[in-house]
Amino acid sequence: MDLSETQVKDIVRKVLLQMEAGNREDKKLSGIFTDMNDAIEASIKAQKVMQRLSVDSREKIISNIRKKTLENAELLARMGVEETGMGNVGHKILKHQLLAEKTPGTEDITTTAWSGDRGLTLVEMGPFGVIGAITPCTNPSETILCNSIGMIAGGNTVVFNPHPAAIGVSNLAVHIVNEASKEAGGPENIAVSLAKPTLASGDIMMKHKSIPLIVATGGPGVVTTVLSSGKRGIGAGAGNPPVLVDETADIKKAAADIVNGATFDNNLPCIAEKEIVAVSSIVDELTHYLIENGCYVISREEQDRLTALVLKDNKLNRKCVGKDARTLLGMVGINTPENIRCIIFEGEKEHPLIAEELMMPILGIVRAADIDDAIEKALWLEHGNRHSAHMHSTNVNHLTRFGKAIDTAIFVKNAPSYAALGFGGEGYCTFTIASRTGEGLTSARTFTKQRRCVMADSLCIR
Repeated sequence: MDLSETQVKDIVRKVLLQMEAGNREDKKLSGIFTDMNDAIEASIKAQKVMQRLSVDSREKIISNIRKKTLENAELLARMGVEETGMGNVGHKILKHQLLAEKTPGTEDITTTAWSGDRGLTLVEMGPFGVIGAITPCTNPSETILCNSIGMIAGGNTVVFNPHPAAIGVSNLAVHIVNEASKEAGGPENIAVSLAKPTLASGDIMMKHKSIPLIVATGGPGVVTTVLSSGKRGIGAGAGNPPVLVDETADIKKAAADIVNGATFDNNLPCIAEKEIVAVSSIVDELTHYLIENGCYVISREEQDRLTALVLKDNKLNRKCVGKDARTLLGMVGINTPENIRCIIFEGEKEHPLIAEELMMPILGIVRAADIDDAIEKALWLEHGNRHSAHMHSTNVNHLTRFGKAIDTAIFVKNAPSYAALGFGGEGYCTFTIASRTGEGLTSARTFTKQRRCVMADSLCIR
């Protein structure tokens, strides 16, 4: 698929018009409702059908979701950038391909068994039923499709309340999930959403008696709200991942990896490198190679101008989130060559462009006297989110010490941050990393509950 910007804008407009069409069935996207209670009731009905489906039938639906995600990867990527004004189309295409290929399906749902003289006991993973999910504007369709695969694999249906800044692309993703289900012989409304999601609709969802589990992917505010709902909550919140570079690292490779990770989708992924802590003896060499990889070093005066723009009135300027480096520099009157990918500068850890999670390709470099000082500064910068951290080193002792100290859900060593999601590294993909509530990288098994089935004194035939 090769779409022009004009075509993408037209598609976004048509999708939004379809969501405004109400009950006109010829114009309505599958699974999109105008009232949250109606959406939940449709999801409850679909889950009753889902509960009767075999695991093989679930897998057929999931296989079709994967197929349709790959077919629509470019459209969803372009729509996401067009609607939100954030990110990089090429990188968003890669994200959709990654989730389609590496998000676990029903193979993640397993059974444990004990057999002995006193009979047979099974522990099976069963569905929660209807799951409520709040999704972000940073990875809108990616999160919806990834969550849908995992939740459906567990036998659930899902009610989404997407971020209002990404309604069009989010609801197109919901539509794709439902079309995939119907084509594979499954029920409609296995994923539902609203034409106009709001805080009020999210509140209705969280309080509904038929929704036992809430999954929130977003900032600290929404996660706190979910954890206060009285329901079981899975919270994927904020992070400010530091990348630590010690004197034993392959400095040239470290620089390339850091820039590649920090600029992927314009630094929108919550796992991306947000600041560098480097042992003083290698800072100059590291900076040299960062520049070779497309970094622009800003002066003290330029730092002040950029800080005033990015943290307007001491609050994160949403108009800057997910913008590329050249756009950000242009917004403060700095013209740069086309090869510039990232903004760097050296500063203290308390510098606002270092201490705050920005979700922009801006990397402050903090000098450390030695590995002990580096670990201490990196711990401070991660702010106890226990989300993600990265390190470049060939000293196993240093790697081990930092990994134990930082205690994050993700710890990437000697690779770009995105290796954590199976892109250039081993392991599965997810876009809901629940560091705050402890689940870590979520998958199908995360969205199930354990049930024990016991047959005493029978069915042991040894």
